[in-house]
Amino acid sequence: MPLNRHARPGVPPPTGSAARRRGLVAAVLAAALPAALLVVVHGASASAPPPAAGWTTVFQDDFTGGAGSAPSSANWQYDLGTGYPGGAANWGTGEVETDTDSTDNVYLDGSGNLAIKPIRDGAGNWTSGRIETKRTDFQPPAGGVLRMEARIQMPNVTGDAAAGYWPAFWSMGAPARPASATNWPSIGEIDVMENVQGQNLEYGTFHCGVDPGGPCNETTGIGNHTACVTGGTCQAAFHTYAVEWDTSASPQQLRWYLDGVQFHQVNADQVDATTWANATNHGYFLILDVAMGGGFPGAFGGGPTAATASGVPMLVDYVSVLSKGSGSTTTPSTTPSTTPTTTPTTTPSTPPSTTPSGNTISAYSAIAASSSSANNGTQTETTSDGPPGGSQDVGWIHNGCWLRYDNVDFGSTPATQFYGRVASGAAGGVSGLVEVRLDSPTSPVLGSFAVADTGGWQSWRTVPANVSAVTGVHTVYLTFTSGQPADYVNVHWFDFGH
Repeated sequence: MPLNRHARPGVPPPTGSAARRRGLVAAVLAAALPAALLVVVHGASASAPPPAAGWTTVFQDDFTGGAGSAPSSANWQYDLGTGYPGGAANWGTGEVETDTDSTDNVYLDGSGNLAIKPIRDGAGNWTSGRIETKRTDFQPPAGGVLRMEARIQMPNVTGDAAAGYWPAFWSMGAPARPASATNWPSIGEIDVMENVQGQNLEYGTFHCGVDPGGPCNETTGIGNHTACVTGGTCQAAFHTYAVEWDTSASPQQLRWYLDGVQFHQVNADQVDATTWANATNHGYFLILDVAMGGGFPGAFGGGPTAATASGVPMLVDYVSVLSKGSGSTTTPSTTPSTTPTTTPTTTPSTPPSTTPSGNTISAYSAIAASSSSANNGTQTETTSDGPPGGSQDVGWIHNGCWLRYDNVDFGSTPATQFYGRVASGAAGGVSGLVEVRLDSPTSPVLGSFAVADTGGWQSWRTVPANVSAVTGVHTVYLTFTSGQPADYVNVHWFDFGH
């Protein structure tokens, strides 16, 4: 869902409800944000682990060096100011910081970590840091696999003090250089890790094609998210974030991992062959930065504000790039189902299934939101929206609400897409998530998208989201999460696609 942050040169910043990171649908918030500012936990530094059997180290930086020194000039270069030369202002995403090469903002901490620290001056202006690898040739060997990995502690700040924080570890296709190029997103972008507003979440996204729209649904991209569970939150502990780009698989794959567990996958045949080739027929370079403000934070309450804490760094223990030749693929800690090859349609072709047939409801027909088996905190109302959702929508939805739908049949071919018909007249700065869960309102989120003001409570739009592959018959819950208590969305209908 959402936004990719650093819209490259010439890409305009997100506006209104179309921002997630840069798009309408923000790949997803989890719970209401806690209010406390946490103490930064540095944790023990660890060198990059030696490559497993069959893997070769292509690039590595353990960030060893004296406290207060700059990162290796042989490995990294700085992005300076508020945009690429000749590119869009504010990095194309509306962020407010000025990026510098000062060791106040980008430095080694003397304990084996790189620190990127956003700082607010007395006049309220923000500086931060953004660095890129000098190398732009990271891609798999023919028929092989490339792994981009970093061990990172996100800025350890939450709640109001985290408003506007936007740390990331990501990569862009080499044709983005020279920096004045305006070829984003066709040249591809792979976001290994993004975070916003101090949420205990990692967002992973692939961008390609054209903007807006296109096969990668720009500026949203094809994304998913997951929470840091093992060892502490994303903010309070170091975690390992990685993407594997696998050309040995058929179709080719991009796979996202958090602490060795896969949570997202994009297959080449989810887009047309030309789009995939344009995004992957070249090398990539890596980027580390902490942005302040912009479209992604804007989708979750905005910032920075007067309450935002200054000087809380992202710490990077190491960055490594590994490769291996053809012949085998890495088995994830949790093996996802294969993503189907068909392209989903955005408009259901059949009427809503308000009455189960054979005690089941098809996941692939529009399910009227008002037909829920049970609900918490919602009401129905007459809608001006037409079929296929019927004459009623579900409204007055706010943080903590949920809707339950029994016996939803996904069949044997995995569903990988979710579509919601939503409207919002929420006040400025108010937004939230529409989440899908299976069998319990507290189960892990299957997929979600973000919603802010669409122009009115009866101003409807259909919003897509990726979901983890699911088959069989389940109880489906729509759950609603926001950092604000106000109503933020109406729902008319929803369905799933392959």
